[in-house]
Amino acid sequence: MAIDPKLQAALALHRFGLGPRPGLMSDIASNPQGALLAELNAALPELTGNDLLPSGEAARNTFAFLQERKAERMAQREAHATMANPENGEPAQDGAAKPGPGIPQQIYLSEAGARYRVALNARIGLTERLVWFWSNHFCVSADKGGPVRSMCGAFEREAIRPYVLGKFSDMLVAVETHPAMLFYLDNVRSIGPQSIAGMRRGKGLNENLAREILELHTLGVRTVYNQSDVTSFANVITGWTIRPFRQDPERGGEFVFNPNMHEPGLQHVAGKAYPNSGFEQGRAVLRDIALHPATANHIATKLARHFVADEPPASLVNRLTGRFIATGGNLKAVTEEMIKAPETWLAPQTKLKKPSEWIVASLRATGARMPDVRRLVQMQNLLGEPLWRPPAPKGFADDSAAWLDGISERLDIAQQLARLAPASEAQPDMLVDTALGPLASNETRQTIRRAESRQQALALLLMVPEFQRR
Repeated sequence: MAIDPKLQAALALHRFGLGPRPGLMSDIASNPQGALLAELNAALPELTGNDLLPSGEAARNTFAFLQERKAERMAQREAHATMANPENGEPAQDGAAKPGPGIPQQIYLSEAGARYRVALNARIGLTERLVWFWSNHFCVSADKGGPVRSMCGAFEREAIRPYVLGKFSDMLVAVETHPAMLFYLDNVRSIGPQSIAGMRRGKGLNENLAREILELHTLGVRTVYNQSDVTSFANVITGWTIRPFRQDPERGGEFVFNPNMHEPGLQHVAGKAYPNSGFEQGRAVLRDIALHPATANHIATKLARHFVADEPPASLVNRLTGRFIATGGNLKAVTEEMIKAPETWLAPQTKLKKPSEWIVASLRATGARMPDVRRLVQMQNLLGEPLWRPPAPKGFADDSAAWLDGISERLDIAQQLARLAPASEAQPDMLVDTALGPLASNETRQTIRRAESRQQALALLLMVPEFQRR
């Protein structure tokens, strides 16, 4: 069944992109699929202010340095307090001003600002949607503590963004060896029980990273592995850790393989034997499970669920699974297959946008300038999707039911976003055409026309079902 090109253009921007901007829907109406495919072939967008954003290692070093300075200051304060009040040890009041955000939080906000800016400036936003999808699939959390807050933005830039149109296996290796992931899932201190360090220290294995790689990142829950595979794989990746800052200030915070922590011997994972080859033993496991049919099906299902429907058509999942296997996990080819698939365009517009997607789409549709990044971060917090702070290693939920309870909170945010829109003489119908075009029902158009002010019309527009869904 043929689809009206104008309707297809609107779907392309809402389903695959980050929402329309004035004039964009008509610009791509002649060939919506071609516009999406062209974005996949364009250069990856650069993050504004990228030269000011630290690498993961630099962020880790910053945190380590601050921790040392903090310990020094505490020691100095205690010594000063004892000298000032030798009897009771109470600190002297120095009248110091309340400090502002610490450096880890400053880095976090700088990274967040760069992320929002590139999303707002993207032509369609398909590539950014892919970055966001994979960043949630391979999530880390700023709430973990330690250096992860400083590194979560660098993690997305270094381990996710460069690989979203490349091979899944390359992204997998980059993710699992990134300092942020190693800290988040506690692999930095995982020691093989029979390793040199394990025998000396009496410390042992941590299975967190191994379990989440198999369960969440690749093969999927209850597929071709069991608990013994998790333990074996955890042994394989012992020694995947971080170079200590104190031992090497210049290279501290980098990924390093420590053979003294590595469990010796042959290991079996998902039906295959892996001889002890140090770091290469772990890389070999990752390469194999990245190409496993169970991984292909797991990734295909998640992609289809994210972009198309909570319960994606089996034919679409099978199509994407087959393309993943045939291309050795080429993510660009899989995305192209999804764009060309008829099931993608025939699915009804029932999938609720996540808060982050809706906020960015709202700013793009209204032509609003990006506000202070702290305001955007707070909006996401209020709507239940705090940036880089998922509640668990499985990331934020990707089905509509998870976000339905927060719809009422979106109304207040919609009013705030409407106030950010620039003054304009645009009539309500023009606003509807910019944001929704042929997706808008007659009821929606009447609702917007009856608004008492342009600001109210904008707020209502951002809340109608056609704008909330993709």
